[in-house]
Amino acid sequence: MLEIGLTGGIGSGKSTVAALLVKRGAVLLDADAIVRELQEPGTPVFVAMVERWGDEIVAADGGLNRQAVADRAFGDADELEALNAIVHPAVADEMTRRRKALAGTDATVILDIPLLVESGHEGLGGVIVVDVDPDVAVGRLVTHRGFTEDDARGRMARQASREDRLARADVVIDNSGTVADLFAEVGLAWAWIEGLERPVPGEAVTRIGSRTERS
Repeated sequence: MLEIGLTGGIGSGKSTVAALLVKRGAVLLDADAIVRELQEPGTPVFVAMVERWGDEIVAADGGLNRQAVADRAFGDADELEALNAIVHPAVADEMTRRRKALAGTDATVILDIPLLVESGHEGLGGVIVVDVDPDVAVGRLVTHRGFTEDDARGRMARQASREDRLARADVVIDNSGTVADLFAEVGLAWAWIEGLERPVPGEAVTRIGSRTERS
């Protein structure tokens, strides 16, 4: 199993890149998707969050009101720390469990972790960073995901800086151009992956941290 970390700032188009890598044969482990699964009603994470913040974070359909969680956690450092303490260990454990299930195979595994730079990435075969100008990212978040500009910039400020991400990258995918440009960038990244030396089958899976940026 060859593991490649994939990260990028919010609004960078990282999920699109992940989907394109899957089309080329990669197996995707998406930390954000795991977060959503672990926050389903009745799960230990969901119960712990409701115990912390009350029924105000429960939507009318019984699921999690993510905007209500964001309103409480992302504007207060102590509340964000509390959210991370609930979600982070569970996500890291589940990610490790899924990685262990793939150990010993010849899969190319993409670990899509938004805060990979902040939480550490020892033991990976390499790191791909999806990069875009922050102003472009803000425009995408406002236009396509309904963010306000202040919210978008606030969430960016809580992530690693663009410079820190680029400093950790083995490969940078520039997503500031057209769709055709992005396809070409992903093709180059996949060629790089195929040229990497693959680990010896059966090597131990190390635990990789995962912090919460979204709710």
